[in-house]
Amino acid sequence: METKQTTCKNCEKEFQQGFEFCPHCGQKAKDELTLGVLFYNTISNYFSFDARFFKSFIPLMVRPGYLAKKFLEGKRLLYLHPAQMYLFISVIFFFLFSFVAREQEESIDRALKRDFEKAKKVVDTLSEKGLDSAQVAKLMKPYEDNKGKLGLNEDELKELDSVIKVGGNTKPNMNFGFDENKIDSLIDSGASDKVIYKEMGMDDDAGYFTKRFYAQMLKFYKTKSGGSVLKAFYDTIPIAMFFLLPIFALILKLFYFRKGPYAYHLVFSFYFFSFLFTVFSILLLLNFAWKAFPGWLITLIILSTFIYLFLALKRFYDQGWVLSFLKGGMVTFTFFVFLFPASLAVLFVAFLSY
Repeated sequence: METKQTTCKNCEKEFQQGFEFCPHCGQKAKDELTLGVLFYNTISNYFSFDARFFKSFIPLMVRPGYLAKKFLEGKRLLYLHPAQMYLFISVIFFFLFSFVAREQEESIDRALKRDFEKAKKVVDTLSEKGLDSAQVAKLMKPYEDNKGKLGLNEDELKELDSVIKVGGNTKPNMNFGFDENKIDSLIDSGASDKVIYKEMGMDDDAGYFTKRFYAQMLKFYKTKSGGSVLKAFYDTIPIAMFFLLPIFALILKLFYFRKGPYAYHLVFSFYFFSFLFTVFSILLLLNFAWKAFPGWLITLIILSTFIYLFLALKRFYDQGWVLSFLKGGMVTFTFFVFLFPASLAVLFVAFLSY
């Protein structure tokens, strides 16, 4: 009896009708395109969002170190691959974080604009009014009363008096580190950036990074937009994490150098950072739902991640409680030693690139 054959739409090879999947390429025999199928395939192909994710999520949250240990034992298809889990969860976290970042950027820009406008009003008021004789006398009194101790003669006192009078009628600066009156005049007159940089204090033989720094400083002075710098900083964080995670694995390798090759510690790091991003994502969701979410509870939850690390190290590396606790503390401290300069470097790169 002949069996009916059908042709695969993907590889165009024939196979027996009734098969659910093509035996040659694996595509589903009858895969009607619906919205559900379209989005499920997209997510599962790029993020491996399938049954393995749900099977891995609960152990990730409640059984520290379990997934990493099982992965090394060879159960690599039963649970989601550590790198895939990290990628998927980090994408969710940075998506949620983008809403917080946008709100902070707008808040900083509003605050800066408000402060500069307020400072400008004060400056304009001082410039218009200047200092009257009574205000000058009040400022001069401490110098006159202590002229002997300060070693001031009459001519020096008169010079100081004139400086105070002139200074009272001069527009004060806002602590940018350069004469803002001259910079404003140069900007209004359409002077070139090169001339302005020199007035700001840049040397003629300055290197690339120094020139870039002054260019960004002038840009910030013109726009007064701190939110742009913050946005550039936040945009750099995901890239920085791809360097910090391997560094964390390297620190583990240093403290557990007899516990396998570097790849073992990298597996642990992928799962641990997946847990961290999951916790931070949950905190963001709670903050969205409950604006008055207690700060002390957030602090407690963040501190609990160290307990998770301690338990994960205990299970994964199979060492004693005390030794695992001590190594957990040292690993955390060493990582933060790297994290602080890394944060400054990211902030500097963000300022140069915003």
